[in-house]
Amino acid sequence: MRIRATVAAVSGALALSALAVPAAHAAGSAPNVTFSNVKVNKGGSMVVGTAKASFAVTYTVTHPSTLKPSDFATGPAIYRGTSVTKPSDLFVADDPGTCTAASSTVLNCKASLVFTVGGDTGLIDSEAGSWSVGALAVGDGGSKWVGGLGTTKVLRAAKLTANATPEPVKKGKTITVTGSLTRANWDTGKYSGYGSQSVKLQFRKKGSSTYTTLKTIKSSSTGAVKTTTTATVDGYYRYSFAGTSTTPAVSATGDYVDVQ
Repeated sequence: MRIRATVAAVSGALALSALAVPAAHAAGSAPNVTFSNVKVNKGGSMVVGTAKASFAVTYTVTHPSTLKPSDFATGPAIYRGTSVTKPSDLFVADDPGTCTAASSTVLNCKASLVFTVGGDTGLIDSEAGSWSVGALAVGDGGSKWVGGLGTTKVLRAAKLTANATPEPVKKGKTITVTGSLTRANWDTGKYSGYGSQSVKLQFRKKGSSTYTTLKTIKSSSTGAVKTTTTATVDGYYRYSFAGTSTTPAVSATGDYVDVQ
């Protein structure tokens, strides 16, 4: 089991030690709360490059009117495995959520999931993909873990370039478009080539806002892409990658070619 972070709940006079694993419950009763409306990164994937990255999480907490919000703290978690209490992998918010009372029993909360890459506490390549969403509530009587609150994705950021030559070019002549598809390597903390991936060569005519696909090629083992096309009119050439289960879609900035 790989525990990536812990929640340290501090609320008023209440100070709790960080919880190292889900099974580590304090004596007494856990906070009687429920979680709902959990939204990670506004419903989008969490795309992480090689630098520290933080993503907002919003959620609703419902509690009995007899339980004071100052007597417990909460935070989001993502996990893999059979359940949040028996995870094969787990990330928890470093800090408890900040909550605003919507009523005497309902809190609207926000927190952050923060990721680094590599090392003992950072993401590694094998962790890219889908995760389950859970949450943690901590009070002076114990802790409560809740799973099954949705799913989210943690993806390895990608980069794609395109360079069309020659510039300018005569109408009817050959244009060569080169580029490189790379993605974050969380194990090394650097970007590396993403090989054997389908990449589309696209063209946008000058004055238009729409790209059309000219052909699809495969990136080399080092992530290099290269192909040719015939010059017809002025416009922009780019490569576009549709993404995979571990890597988001990305498109290169269009490279303008003047056709004479």
